[in-house]
Amino acid sequence: MKLSSRLPVWSVLCPAAAWVLFILAQSGAAAALGGLLQLLLAGGLIAGILAAVFHAEVVAHKVGEPYGTLVLAIAVTAIEVALIVSLMIAGGEAATGLARDTVFASVMIILNGMVGLCLLSGARRHGEQSFGLYGVSAALATLAAIAVLTMVLPNYTTSAAGPVYSPSQLTFIAIISLVLYGTFILVQTVRHRDYFLPAVSASNEAVHAPPPSTRMAVISAGLLLICLGGVVLLAKSLSPTLESVVAQLGAPKALVGIIIAGVVLLPESIAAYQAAQANRLQTSLNLALGSALASIGLTIPAVAMVSLATGWTLSLGIDDKSTVLLMLSLIVASLSLGTGRTTVMQGTIHLVLFAVYLFTAIVP
Repeated sequence: MKLSSRLPVWSVLCPAAAWVLFILAQSGAAAALGGLLQLLLAGGLIAGILAAVFHAEVVAHKVGEPYGTLVLAIAVTAIEVALIVSLMIAGGEAATGLARDTVFASVMIILNGMVGLCLLSGARRHGEQSFGLYGVSAALATLAAIAVLTMVLPNYTTSAAGPVYSPSQLTFIAIISLVLYGTFILVQTVRHRDYFLPAVSASNEAVHAPPPSTRMAVISAGLLLICLGGVVLLAKSLSPTLESVVAQLGAPKALVGIIIAGVVLLPESIAAYQAAQANRLQTSLNLALGSALASIGLTIPAVAMVSLATGWTLSLGIDDKSTVLLMLSLIVASLSLGTGRTTVMQGTIHLVLFAVYLFTAIVP
């Protein structure tokens, strides 16, 4: 993306519009507008997402890799955690499975949908793409460990009945998740930063373009947080309508978690897709896998704290069908990203797995 010396007007107006619509939804005008308000909220949600992607690109271009990919990943994950926790508190113990559904959906969307789309679109445009194998292998190993420990192992422990951890087990797993994620961030940004740096190409306009000014980057960082806050609040305002539509369709309740995860991950998905299109597959994979790690490595400890504080039973274990899809996705990702080079074949396989995941979620 080529940046100008000043922020475009739309990138400033979109976050403001998102917050205005949220305030409108909380006021007495909500009943009068009816269905029109829902359309406006959806439009404001999309506008906020597009603005968030733009401001994240500005900040990322200023701080450079791999710090730039962390900006959007951690910012979006923080907002996702706030959304899940707020919905859990509002829904009470009946909503304790929402965290599991949303985190599992995030991992599957990223590992198959986002990665598959990036690999396929990048390969169609550039033929064969390459990336640093060491950094991607470290990310996949960390993701596999956290995913299995948090969403598969609870089905086989015996201290508590059902797919749940006992309080001591939940505390231990929350700490383990933070340790693994923290170690990965240390490796990515300090100890082995070169593993995650993209290869510099003479034709890569985004790499060689002059970075934005410090003032512009600071303003964009603030607007990024405003955008993401507006996106989450609008998504929360739309959630009752979403739940009622899912119930009317007779679809499983887990579909709500998939939609929430999809909306929250849209900014990262668009940024990763743009990087793949620009032949920056390393940046694209840094965004995708980093987002998955942040989503599961930060969300699980946060909801664990809520569960321990409230005494609610947190259901973390996924069912047998989901376990098979998760294990298959991890194995395929390890194989397809195990050579340092990708073609349309790998992208197609991941997208097919994503289609299977969506279909079996609606028709279990």
